[in-house]
Amino acid sequence: MLWSILTAVAGAFVLALGSALQERDAVRAPGEQVARAGVLLHLVRRPRWLIGSGAAVLGSVLHLVALSGAPLTIIQPIGVTGLLFAIVLSSLFNRQSVSAWQVAAGVAVMVGLGGMLWLFPHGSQAPAMATATALFLAGGALGFGALVHFTAHRMPSGVRALLLALSGGAAMGTTSGLARVIAAGVAHDWVGFITWLLPLAAATAVFGALLMQNAYRTGHFAAAYAALLITDPVVGVGIGISLLGEGVPGTPATQAAAAAFAAAAIAGTIALARTRHRNPEAQGAPCSAPETTRSH
Repeated sequence: MLWSILTAVAGAFVLALGSALQERDAVRAPGEQVARAGVLLHLVRRPRWLIGSGAAVLGSVLHLVALSGAPLTIIQPIGVTGLLFAIVLSSLFNRQSVSAWQVAAGVAVMVGLGGMLWLFPHGSQAPAMATATALFLAGGALGFGALVHFTAHRMPSGVRALLLALSGGAAMGTTSGLARVIAAGVAHDWVGFITWLLPLAAATAVFGALLMQNAYRTGHFAAAYAALLITDPVVGVGIGISLLGEGVPGTPATQAAAAAFAAAAIAGTIALARTRHRNPEAQGAPCSAPETTRSH
C-alpha cells in the first residue's frame, strides 16, 4: 500500500511537471490567442514540449500503476495534489512568486475534488458501451469543444482559460470513459484493443490536447490545470454512473457532502482564474512582449 501511495505522489508530480513544461512552449507558439490545430504541428517540433508530453504520459502511467496496488478512493485524491506541484513549478519556470492566495485556492480545489471522489462508490463490474452511445459521447465532446474553440477569442483571458480547459477536460474525460471500456476488453482478450472505440478515443484525446494547449496560452496556467483536474474525473465519473453501471453516494448526507466538496473545488478554480498571476509571455499579460520580439 505504501509503495502505491508513493507511486501516486510521484505520478502527480511528474504529470504536473510535464504540463508546466508544455505551457512554456504553448504560450510562445505563434498564432492567434486561440490557435488552430496547426499549433500542435509546431509544438511537436519543440524538444521541451515533447519532454513535457513524455512526462505527462509517464505521470499517467505511474497513476495507473498505483491503482493496481491500492483502491481508487485512496489513489485518485492523491493525484489531485498535482495541482500544487503545477502551481509551484509554473511559478519557478516563470520566475514568479507563489502567493498564499494561490496556495489556498489550490488546496480548496484538492480538498473539494478529493472529497467528492472519495464519496463515490467504485464498482468492479466490467464496463460495456454500445456503438451509438460511444458516438454520442465523442460527438458531444468534440462539438462542445469546437464551439468553445471558435468563440473563445472573444472572451476575457480568465474566462477563456476556464472554458478551454473545461472543454479540454471534458474531451479527456470522454477519452477516459472510452479507454476504460477498451481496457476491460483487453483484460479478457488482448485482441480487444483492436476496436472501433480506439479511433474515437484518439480523436477526443488529440482535440482535448489542442484545447488544453490553448488554455495554457492564456497564461492562466494554475486555473487551466485546476479546471482540467476537475472536469476530467468528473466527466469520467459521470460516464461511469450513467452508462457503465457505477453507483452514486447512497444517502442524503453523503450526497450533500459531495455537493459541498464540489462547490469548494469550483470556488477554488474560479479564484485561480481571477488571480493576477499570469505567465508574463502570454498575449495580453501586463508584461508580455510584442509578438515579433518573443523567442520561439
